[in-house]
Amino acid sequence: MADRSLRRYLPLSLTALVIVLDQITKALVVAYIPENTVFRSYFGDFLEIVHVRNTAIAFSIGTGLDIPVKLVFFVVLPIILMVLVIWCVISRKTDGDFTVFQKWCLAAIAGGGIGNLIDRCFRSLRVVDWISTDMYGFLGFDRFPTYNIADAAVTVSVCLLIVSYIIGEKKK
Repeated sequence: MADRSLRRYLPLSLTALVIVLDQITKALVVAYIPENTVFRSYFGDFLEIVHVRNTAIAFSIGTGLDIPVKLVFFVVLPIILMVLVIWCVISRKTDGDFTVFQKWCLAAIAGGGIGNLIDRCFRSLRVVDWISTDMYGFLGFDRFPTYNIADAAVTVSVCLLIVSYIIGEKKK
């Protein structure tokens, strides 16, 4: 019985791993790369390690918002959402709604959300982004918007969650 209870909390280890990796990499970027500079390029200029700060959310949405509005939408609301996501991961009440795999995806989403939330709380509402990839003009982008480990964890996990729902629906 205790083994089953422990397994219920195991996805939170992924949450913690994402947070730790995200914060360590951001701390290294802040310590060693001057802001708004390219540190190193790989594979030509396909992958660049840079140091930029995002004062908004994905794709710089909300850059021009006033500080009180940013506090509500970029700090308070994400805290509420992260509590809800973590509850979905560990609650027995959600076992019928989410598979074990989907709960692991939610745990990674929580890790990414908390990683960026830490930045917003302790870095003046500015998230450290450091991974820049070339898009070769795809979708009109020269470069994909710069991101970090937290962003990658959220994006990949949301994609996996969507695919799992599609596959699950086809099985039904």
